[in-house]
Amino acid sequence: MDKITQTELEAATFRHLLHHLETHTEVQNIELMLLADFCRNCLAKWYVSAAAEKNITLDYEAARELIYGMPYSEWKDQFQLPATAEQQEAFKFKQQAKAQKNVSK
Repeated sequence: MDKITQTELEAATFRHLLHHLETHTEVQNIELMLLADFCRNCLAKWYVSAAAEKNITLDYEAARELIYGMPYSEWKDQFQLPATAEQQEAFKFKQQAKAQKNVSK
C-alpha cells in the first residue's frame, strides 16, 4: 500500500471514529478515559499537536469544536453528565497508577 492510500484510509477511519463518537453522546469522556485512556479532549489535543507539526496554527477550542461537532460548551451542556463518585475514584486510582509506572521507568 502506498503512503497516499494509507493516509486516505487513516483519514476515513478517523472521520468514522468522530462520527461514531458524535452519534454516541451517551458515552461519557470519563468512561472513555477509564476504559481506553483517552477521550474526546485527548483527540482535540492530538489534533492541535498534529497541526503544530505541520506549522499550522490551530487552537485547542477550535480543535475541540472539530472533534465534538459543536462548541465544547454546548456539547457539555447538552450531553455531559457529572462523573459519579465511583468514576472519580477510579480515575484518581488510574492516574496514580500511571504516575507510579512513569516513576519506575
